[in-house]
Amino acid sequence: MNAVGIAFRTTDCPPSPTLPPTRTMHTFGNTFRMTTYGESHGPAVGAVVDGCPANLRIDQERIDASLRRRRDGAVGAQTTARREADTVEWLGGLMEGVTTGAPLAFVLRNEDTRSEDYDSLRGMLRPGHGDYTWLAKHGMYDHRGGGRISGRITAAWVVAGCVAAQVLRQWHIAIEATLLAPGRVRCVATHVPAGWGAPSFGSCKAMLAQAMMSIPSAMAFEMGAGVEAAAMAGEEYADAWDAAQPFATLTNHCGGVQGGIPNGMPLQFGVSFHLPVTHTGTLRCANAKTGIVENVCVTGRHDKDHTSRLLPVVEAMAALALVNFAIEH
Repeated sequence: MNAVGIAFRTTDCPPSPTLPPTRTMHTFGNTFRMTTYGESHGPAVGAVVDGCPANLRIDQERIDASLRRRRDGAVGAQTTARREADTVEWLGGLMEGVTTGAPLAFVLRNEDTRSEDYDSLRGMLRPGHGDYTWLAKHGMYDHRGGGRISGRITAAWVVAGCVAAQVLRQWHIAIEATLLAPGRVRCVATHVPAGWGAPSFGSCKAMLAQAMMSIPSAMAFEMGAGVEAAAMAGEEYADAWDAAQPFATLTNHCGGVQGGIPNGMPLQFGVSFHLPVTHTGTLRCANAKTGIVENVCVTGRHDKDHTSRLLPVVEAMAALALVNFAIEH
C-alpha cells in the first residue's frame, strides 16, 4: 500500500510497458474530442472538450437536467444512495456562457464519497468487477468504489454529450433513450442526414458501437433489428423503398445505417447492460496477494438497479459519436 493506503500493488503483476502514443484510453472522438479525468473517490471528475465550435451558448439548464437524470434514475427506481450535487464548474472555453473555440474544460466535485466504507475491500478483488484486470495491467488498483472504471466517471460524459447535442440541434437532430426492461435500453436519433460518416472502420455503426460499449457494464450492442436479423430471410430484412416518400423505406431493419453510412431514416440501436453485481453483506473475493478466495463483509452504498440512470449516458455518448460526423461532414 502507498503512504495513504489508497492503492494496492503486487510484484506478481508488473506494470505494463509504455503504450504507443496513438493509443488513447481516456479520449473519445476525432474532430470533437472528449478527454476525461478523475476517479469515483478522488477529488473530482471532469473533462476537456476540444473541437467545440465557437459562439454556442451553453444550455446549462439542459445539462443540469441530464445530470439529475443520471443521478436519480427513473421515479421509484432503487438507485444509488450517493447524493452528489454535480454542479458544473467551467474552467475554460467559455466567455459569458458562450463557447470561444478554445478547449472547454470543466469539473464536477466529488462531495459525498465516504471512502472509509470500502476499507474492507482493501487488498481484495471483487467478483464481476475490473479490480483484478486493472491490477494485472497497472500493478495496482483503487479499491474505493471502482476508481477510474466506476460509473461515476460518466457524469463528465453527460456534460460533454449535452454540449455535443447542442451542436447537433443545428441539424434538428434529437436523441432519446428509453428503458425497455431491466438492463435493456433502446435509443433513437432522428433527422441524421444521409451520407454522414464513412464505410468500413470509420462507419457510423462502428462509432456508435464503440461509444456504447465504452459505458461501464455494457454487454451488447444491436443496430436496427439486431440479433433478430439473423432469423430473417434476406428479402424480409431488406428495407423496401416507400413509393410515397423519396428515399425513405417502409421498414427500418438496418437501423438507419447501410454500408456503414446513415441513410436518412432514424438511427435505432439497443444496448444491454448487466445489473449491479456488488451488494452489502458477505462477498466472496480473491485475495490480491495470494489469490485465495475469502469471505468479505461489504458495506457502503451500491445500486440495486442502475439501468434507468444510464439513459442520459447513452444519449450523451450517441451525441458525442454523431457530432464527430457532423463536424467532419
